[in-house]
Amino acid sequence: MTTRKPRIGEVDGIDYFFVTREEFEKRIKANGFLEYAEFVGEYYGTPIDYIEKMMEKGKEVIVEIEVEGALQVREKNPEAVFIFIVPPSRQALIERLKNRGTDSPETIMKRIEKAEREFHLAYKYDYIVVNDEIINAADRIYAIIRAEHAKTERSIHRYYKLLEGKE
Repeated sequence: MTTRKPRIGEVDGIDYFFVTREEFEKRIKANGFLEYAEFVGEYYGTPIDYIEKMMEKGKEVIVEIEVEGALQVREKNPEAVFIFIVPPSRQALIERLKNRGTDSPETIMKRIEKAEREFHLAYKYDYIVVNDEIINAADRIYAIIRAEHAKTERSIHRYYKLLEGKE
């Protein structure tokens, strides 16, 4: 969910839930976010009711959030898996932000400075994935998800039930 205006091609309810600052602040007061932060003058957050709804449906929930939000989630859900995604270089990040054509040069510099500060917190994550080519990064993320599902601590209970004839 965000208070920023949609970019060209973004769809409400698909890319983000676009809301007013007032609506967002009401949710903050009602503890309606898994995490939230203010970034470049706009709020961004993950509505907890939406996450719960997806999990009840048995969906894999992947949340794209910045470091401050991830650390909030880590506090609340230590069993969650955290993947720090980085560009292949500082120059690649600059080019990607410029090519988006949505931010002023000042905002681009703020984003770059924030990314550089955040990288120093990457050690708090479980994995780092370099986003060189989207297909390569996606393959690495899928491999992490598959590996996490196979971890003994996540799957052993299911096998105990099988042995006991309860599944």
